Amino acid sequence: MGLRERKKEETRLALSWAAIKLTVERGFDNVKVEDIAAEAGVSPRTFNNYFSSKGEAIAARHFDRAVRIAEELRSRPDGEPLWQAITNAVFARFALGMETERPADERWIAGVKLMSRHPEHRGEFLKAHAAAQDALAAAIAERTGTDAERDLYPHLVAGAVGAAVLAAIHLWLNGEAPAPFPELLRDALEQVAAGLPTP
Repeated sequence: MGLRERKKEETRLALSWAAIKLTVERGFDNVKVEDIAAEAGVSPRTFNNYFSSKGEAIAARHFDRAVRIAEELRSRPDGEPLWQAITNAVFARFALGMETERPADERWIAGVKLMSRHPEHRGEFLKAHAAAQDALAAAIAERTGTDAERDLYPHLVAGAVGAAVLAAIHLWLNGEAPAPFPELLRDALEQVAAGLPTP
């Protein structure tokens, strides 16, 4: 990635994170594009060059993580078993930008819950999730020698990975999670890899 592309990627990530941060703190309907742009240190016009709405900006992080997981999966050693490679790829790339994020205190989690229930966010998140699964399916197809255009297998595996991630997020946000999020995510992937045996 050249300097210009890297700068563009940094701006996209900064805008997406600013959209999440402000929405969690203020509520979805109390944040304007101008607020997000100011938080990221750019103009509203720059925001519009990257995203069509604040919902899309928020959901972009989910898609970006999935693309990086797919890239990481392509770089895993050839002899590594598929589900081990997937799990390693997820943990290598899931924390996209997390080093700058706020700790998950009760107020923060409450804000994320409210954000995730907003209809505009849900719609954009589902679009991003579908595109993310396609990106992951393509990487799985390459690794397994299957055809993402013709075979079910890469899409089934990508769908299972996506379901595991969403289940871990849901339990962490909305249930009485028995463990920190990384442990929930690893457990979810391990259960899927094992064929979801009856508890």
